[in-house]
Amino acid sequence: MSPKLKCILRHLFWRPEESLSGWSASLWGTLPQWVRMINDTQMDSGEKLQWECKAMGRPRPTYHWLLNGLPLTSQGRVEIVNGELIIHRVQQADSGMYQCVAGNKYGAIYSNAELKILASAPVFLHNPVRVIATLGKDVSLECKPRASPKPRITWKRADRRIQQSRRFMLLRNNTLRIVNSSRADEGSYVCRAENQLGSAEMTAVLWVKEAMRVELSPSRVEVTVGESVVLSCKAAHDTSLDVAFQWLFDQKPINFHQHGGHFEYIQTQSSAVDLMIRSILLKHAGKYGCRAQTSADTVSVAAELLVRGPPGPPGVVIVEEITDTTATLSWTRGLDNHSPISTYNLQARSPFSLGWQTVKTDPEPVTGDMESAMAVELNPWVEYEFRVVASNAIGTGDPSAPSRGVRTTEAVPSVAPSNVSGGNGRRHELVISWEPVSEEFQNGEGFGYIVAFRANGTRGWKEKMVTSADSTTYKYRDETFPPLTPFEVKVGVYNNKGDGPFSRVVVIHSAEGEPREAPGDVKAYGISSSEIRVTWKAPNPGPGRPRGYEVSYWKDMEQEESGTKQRTVKNETSMVLTGLEGNSLYRVTVKGFNSIGPGPTAAAVAANTRKAPPAQPPANLVWIQEGNNVSLNWEPVKAKDNESDVIGYMVLLKQEGRGHNQVTRTINPSTMLLLPEGGTYTIDVRALSEGGEGAVSAQARVVTSSGVRAKSSQRSVHCAPPGLTWAAMLLVLLVPSASW
Repeated sequence: MSPKLKCILRHLFWRPEESLSGWSASLWGTLPQWVRMINDTQMDSGEKLQWECKAMGRPRPTYHWLLNGLPLTSQGRVEIVNGELIIHRVQQADSGMYQCVAGNKYGAIYSNAELKILASAPVFLHNPVRVIATLGKDVSLECKPRASPKPRITWKRADRRIQQSRRFMLLRNNTLRIVNSSRADEGSYVCRAENQLGSAEMTAVLWVKEAMRVELSPSRVEVTVGESVVLSCKAAHDTSLDVAFQWLFDQKPINFHQHGGHFEYIQTQSSAVDLMIRSILLKHAGKYGCRAQTSADTVSVAAELLVRGPPGPPGVVIVEEITDTTATLSWTRGLDNHSPISTYNLQARSPFSLGWQTVKTDPEPVTGDMESAMAVELNPWVEYEFRVVASNAIGTGDPSAPSRGVRTTEAVPSVAPSNVSGGNGRRHELVISWEPVSEEFQNGEGFGYIVAFRANGTRGWKEKMVTSADSTTYKYRDETFPPLTPFEVKVGVYNNKGDGPFSRVVVIHSAEGEPREAPGDVKAYGISSSEIRVTWKAPNPGPGRPRGYEVSYWKDMEQEESGTKQRTVKNETSMVLTGLEGNSLYRVTVKGFNSIGPGPTAAAVAANTRKAPPAQPPANLVWIQEGNNVSLNWEPVKAKDNESDVIGYMVLLKQEGRGHNQVTRTINPSTMLLLPEGGTYTIDVRALSEGGEGAVSAQARVVTSSGVRAKSSQRSVHCAPPGLTWAAMLLVLLVPSASW
């Protein structure tokens, strides 16, 4: 085809979904493609085979059939019409591999399928068969042999062929149906199946039993939530048959491993069972069935369980009308759960409430026959949700779903600020403070405060507007205010709807002045090598009284500005300065301060810290234990020139495992201790001086026995490391201490 012709065809016939190559294919021809193929088939002999294959192509394909590779034509039982193959009354010889061939001048395609013809003599898988029927009921005796071709079926009883009748019906599926069975129908029935390949017989033995009777009691019962009930099911049946029971709830079998232990199956006798239902809930109301089954018949009986309980939730709550303090609500009744609804409880929730709160109503109470009421005493300009809860004699039910949120209308504020107070501030300032009004009680937009004040004893009020709803203070400044001038103060509220109430009037004072007098009688003296105690007297009472004191200190020969400052807690009039250098001269000043500022400074005083305590610990600690008595001796400590003189010694006794310590002071280098019985003790010694405690000695460890007191002649001598020289030891033994 020339390019020019292709272009003309493209413009004449081209569609967006088709390519040019597709058009050329449809114009000039295609190989056949299958639309319907044949599949492997298995049939009984004597049945009819019907296969159809179908293909599409251009030009339209023609069909022919092959059997085991050889052409198949229409003759006798075989019919071939285009792509359809029909074989009447198939036989074993018709088995084989069939092919449907569809072709045109562009080629041929094949569809393959295998045909299998079954052929077998009749066979019964179950023989004999035992059938139990219920007296007066219909019974069916089935005859289902395996055979190919399908066999011819006949039924016999006592060697006599059974003919179709009103009581004995031969169904198309070869079943023998006996209508209204009786004892006379008991016995053996033979089904004979026969085809051209053979025959077989099956015997069905029929037994007719009395119909089973089942009783379920009680048949209807009412209980209250939380109670328990027992349903009893008894069966009267032929004793030669076993009976099985099944409990059902609302036509579904009960799973006793579920339901939270509420249901229990109890077998009381071989033909009687109970159903225990414990701690009943509302959801357990309904129909309970007992199904008894034998090999002859199945009987089901039912009982109804009604559960009384708290009411169900009311229906949708609608806010019909809203004002600044009321809301008219309506709702629909919920289930009463078999106990009449006595009252309704209206509840509200707002951003300011702790969950749902019961609200007052009009009328009060809201009785069970009502479906509308008014919630009253609400707060203006607050968004509320409402719900309704029903109650009856059993209890209170679940609440309804919440209503949509609605906001009450605006109103003049009705709550005044609380805890109005004031004071402090800067010189010539009047500071007024209050606890802000919660948004819940602001009652509308544009909320603010009106601060009113007047000097004590005057008549006119000064009023100032504070526009921020979150404000808690207002400061008024007047240079003419003397310190601590008394004022009457009150704080009111307002919003866009108008002015609300004022708080009660309170008396507060303007700011005080700074302290006017310096502390008196300032004294300072060293109490150790690192501490100085400072004392002073408070100035006379009056305006500008101190709220605390500031102590400044610095080393002599240094600048005051480089010193350290410490403040007292409240109005204490003494302070211990710590962390100082030993044997050093310090300058100290004291001044008062309050919220306005500091007062004048008292004249500086000087004080020396003490020399440092001795650095040498008591040496050669020796103790003699006599029972629970311990005598201690050590070498005296001699202070150096730059150390404080020794004024005594401190002996520290500790019992292991206990937190309590025993301290003994002595001016001599020896002492005696009486130890309690039964314990292990540690002892150490240190020198005492004006500069503080010296270094600690080596530690002694002493053990006393419980319940055993040593004789006076039993002594033991010990020394703490490092040990005594021989001369020192002899001195201890030959020259006893005066404390001995």
